[in-house]
This record gives sequence, structure tokens and C-alpha cells, in this order.
Amino acid sequence: MASSPRPGPPGPPPPGSRTVVTDDGVRLHVEFAGNPDADLTVVLTHGFTARLAEWGPQVEALQDRARIVLWDQRGHGRSGWTRLRKATVDRTGQDLAEVLDAVVPTGPVVLGGHSLGGMTIMALARRRPELFGSRVVGVFLLATSAGGLVQGGVLGHWVGLVRRLHLLGLWLLTMQLLAPLLERFRRRGTRAGRWFTRRYLFGRRDASREQVRMVQDLLEETPYPVVMAFYATFLEHDETASLPVVGRVPVTIVGASHDRLTPVEHSRRMAELIGPGAELVVVPGAGHSVNLTRPDVVNRAFTELLDRVEARQGPASRQVG
Repeated sequence: MASSPRPGPPGPPPPGSRTVVTDDGVRLHVEFAGNPDADLTVVLTHGFTARLAEWGPQVEALQDRARIVLWDQRGHGRSGWTRLRKATVDRTGQDLAEVLDAVVPTGPVVLGGHSLGGMTIMALARRRPELFGSRVVGVFLLATSAGGLVQGGVLGHWVGLVRRLHLLGLWLLTMQLLAPLLERFRRRGTRAGRWFTRRYLFGRRDASREQVRMVQDLLEETPYPVVMAFYATFLEHDETASLPVVGRVPVTIVGASHDRLTPVEHSRRMAELIGPGAELVVVPGAGHSVNLTRPDVVNRAFTELLDRVEARQGPASRQVG
């Protein structure tokens, strides 16, 4: 399998890390935190062009209440490269299933996903519906979407045009072929990169300079070939049909009012389609990186979801080891 040019996370993997090898040979990096004796396991799946480190504030908030599993999605962080045709939301749903089977084979699980991570959970629900209500007992969807991401705006009109001209496949292939060349001459840590990160990953006056630089560094670890490999899957992403499966368990959806990547209307639509089992939290003024800029709000929503899960599961769910 081809390798990718990437800076990668700094330093060696932390002690206790594991590697899960998928059925198509990709090595997925998995880390553990929290209370190893807890009955409940929380599995956190990061967003597009990020890695598991983005969940830092949530790990700190949840570490006393659950065993925590974090993993880098294929092509991201310390996980292995992926072929273009395997860079899909459908495939990441299968990856999550294989991580669960390998490192959380028993016991109740709450799934948390940010952006692409939330889409991954929805794909898992479509692929493995039998898990929801039996093994999976709660779902936390953060700044994500069930579909229709590219419908309006300049990009939406452009995609619509190339589709009508039957040129979408050629356009995507061209971008994927150009990606390695662009990566070769890529400059990281630039002022333009900070402007893009500030505009599209954050909300209105809700980020410090240090937060913008941290997110920029995370995003720029992911090489352009991976970015372009996954891009096509977002154009076709539609997991609306999986929402009733997700809704078998308590669900919390967190949207940000100034999210330019997964607009808050998508959060509202998911909550509407899931129905009474979903609680919607909208964070005013926040952007896509709401878990970093408004950790108190996000952490409170997550811990309240665990309260709902425990209330539904009964006293046994509060016992540890």
C-alpha cells in the first residue's frame, strides 16, 4: 500500500496504544484514557483532517466516568494510508465497527463523533443496526451532518454545474491527481492558512490566537492526497436513512450557530428526524471547532447525555469493575 508524505503527530505513540488492522490492511491507531474499570466505554471519533487529540477537553471532563477509547481515522494522525476508493464515509463506518470489535468487544458503549466522526457513526448505524440499543447505548453528535453539505453557495452551484455536464468524476480525478504535486510544494503554518482556519473552523470572536494555531497545525498534518481522496465522499454523503437507527438510544446533538462547514440547520434537521430521543444544543456564536472554544458547554452536554444513558440503563450501569 502506498505511503503518504506527512509531518505526523510529534513524538512516539503514548504507552498503551494499540493498532487495529482493518480487513483491507489499514493500520488504525487507537489510544485509551479514563477509568479502565468503568462499566461504560465512550468511543470518540474525530473530524476530517484532524486527529484524536482534538478531543482533549472532553477526555478531561469524562475521564472519571468512563473508559475512553480514541482512534485516528484512516489517513489521519498516526493511522495508515488509504486507497482513494476506500476514502469514504461508508468505509469509515466499517472501520469504527472493527475498532469496536477489537478493543470494546463487550459492555455498553456511548459513541461520540465530531464532523466526519459523526458521519462515521451514522454509517455504522446503517452497516450494523443490531448494535444500537444493545451494545451502543448513547450517541453524541457534534457539529456534523446527515447529508446535503454541498447544496448552496458558490461551491454548490459549481458542483451542480459539473454534474449537469457529466464532468464531476473527471473533475474529482483531476484534483486527486494534482494533490501529490500540491503536497510536494505545500507550505505549512502560513498566514493564509491561519486566515482560512480562523474563518472556517471558528465562529464570531470565539477563538484565541493560540487556538487558531493549534487547529491549523492539526489540520495541516493531513496531506492533500488524503484531503482530496475524502472530498468526493462529502459530495455524495447522505445517511439520513440511518437516523431512526441512531434514535433507538439517547442522542445529544450539538450545533454551532456560526458553523460554516456543517451549518446549524443540519443539526436541527437531524434532531427533527430522530425525534423525541434527541436533545439539541445550539451554541450561539461558536463555529465548527466548538468543542475547543466552548468546552464547558460541550462537556456539560456530554455528561448530561451520560446521565440520561445511566438513567435508562438503571443502577447496574453505574457500577465499575
